[in-house]
Amino acid sequence: MEDFIQANMNAFLPLRDVVFNTLRQGILTGELKPGERLMEIHLADKLGVSRTPIREAIHMLELEGLVTMIPRRGAVVSQITEKGIKDVLEVRRALDVLSVELACERITADELSALEKACDHFAACVRTGSTKQIAQADVELHDIIVRATGNDKLIQLVNNLAEQMYRYRFEYIKNAEQHDRLIEEHRIIYQSLLKKDRETAAKAAKVHIDNQEEAVLTRIRLEVENNPLSE
Repeated sequence: MEDFIQANMNAFLPLRDVVFNTLRQGILTGELKPGERLMEIHLADKLGVSRTPIREAIHMLELEGLVTMIPRRGAVVSQITEKGIKDVLEVRRALDVLSVELACERITADELSALEKACDHFAACVRTGSTKQIAQADVELHDIIVRATGNDKLIQLVNNLAEQMYRYRFEYIKNAEQHDRLIEEHRIIYQSLLKKDRETAAKAAKVHIDNQEEAVLTRIRLEVENNPLSE
């Protein structure tokens, strides 16, 4: 996290926002783990700032649902819960299906070319083994499809879910066993858009989210079984 905060010190942001972005990045990528305490003194020393921007950033994270305040424990990173996963992915599933249906009608030749390159880039990132690179490539690929809808309200709704989706996406991508399936699912969606096959595209988008939900829920349940006190 220290590298991240140093890189953003000159971005003309209030220090509170720099700390907020740093801590949020740590939570979304799993560097700060669910249930981990966010102690103001420790974080202030680690990030080289005073306790005031730490306190303000933690409050902002609480408003986003990424941090929970617990009596006698203070601020902790919010747990990834089954209900939270289901609620977010239920909405994202509907938005993704709508996105590919609209994109089938509206996607341009340039956007199709960009999507094909994004599929290739995702596969290349998988070969690096870098979870961060894979997750970012996945975001970029899906953003092309959403932008291709040309629907500003839909784009806004997807963006509003982006941070929460990233956390679950990161958990999914940690499992290397899912990578080949992800590559294949992306290819099916691309081919469906290329052929303007709404039915296949919609089905593929739904399956894409269904598989993500199943895999993340399985991972969370295993973690609870192995560490029942984490809840």
